[in-house]
Amino acid sequence: MTMFDVKSESQSENLLSLAEPNDYFALLKPRVMSLVIFTAFVGIVLAPESDLHPILSAISLLCIAVGAGASGALNMWYDADIDSKMSRTAKRPIPSGRVTANDALGLGLVLSIVSVMLLGLAANWLAAGLLAFTIFFYAVIYTMWLKRSTPQNIVIGGAAGAFPPVVGWAAVTGSAPLEAWVLFAIIFLWTPPHFWALALFKMGDYGNVGVPMLPNVAGEKHTRLQILLYSLPLVVFGILPWVLGFAGPIYGAIAAILGGIFCLRTFQVWKKRGADNMRAEKKLFGFSIWYLFLLFCALLLEPFLSLFGV
Repeated sequence: MTMFDVKSESQSENLLSLAEPNDYFALLKPRVMSLVIFTAFVGIVLAPESDLHPILSAISLLCIAVGAGASGALNMWYDADIDSKMSRTAKRPIPSGRVTANDALGLGLVLSIVSVMLLGLAANWLAAGLLAFTIFFYAVIYTMWLKRSTPQNIVIGGAAGAFPPVVGWAAVTGSAPLEAWVLFAIIFLWTPPHFWALALFKMGDYGNVGVPMLPNVAGEKHTRLQILLYSLPLVVFGILPWVLGFAGPIYGAIAAILGGIFCLRTFQVWKKRGADNMRAEKKLFGFSIWYLFLLFCALLLEPFLSLFGV
């Protein structure tokens, strides 16, 4: 063993000694995981009744959450080099030196295998296969390929975040019908306006690390137009669950109101300039989170009310 090897090993041990349970949990991107858990839960609740035991449904939801966490750990492992240079991500466990990259990689791989295998045994292998594809898509297709190679990274990569309700639906029924893919489409269309609003006021960070986000490549004006253009079909797909009959009129009314506000926010981003526009971008980014959350809450409202005969 050379002196360099001894030094490297000593540094690794020091890094490991700094790690706490919260650091490993942070690798799983808990905020993203919470959205995955929620949308997957909606898919489970909306799916037609089946023989899947409630405990097995809970295990299935846990597997989806763990799979999402595994994707987050793999993403942080691969992106550690650029995370250290961005203000939004510099305090993450790897760039801050609290967790080693190898530990993050190992955690991500182990959790990926465990979540997929357990979901297959607890529910069915269609759901497990969809979960495996979701992890692969986010960690490899998006993180390793699309993110650093094309300004369409968020558009295509958004599919990874849109799969959880489909996986949840498949876990219950063993199938992935049109209704599940409508939920997929809502999240898929929501992702570009949401992230491009963030990218507009974080252009400096993305430019410094060479990530070709749309504002850096095509300019702010084009990005604002794309945000507006994606918002229109998003509103339409947001109302589709009521049109197709797997959500009721209360949901339809809520979806229409939320969609109208979303379009207003995106129009303000498209129209305004300078400091006013930055405020509009931040407002859109903030509201976009509430939009998706409230929309999926509305999907749960009528099934919840039906339990009480309302």
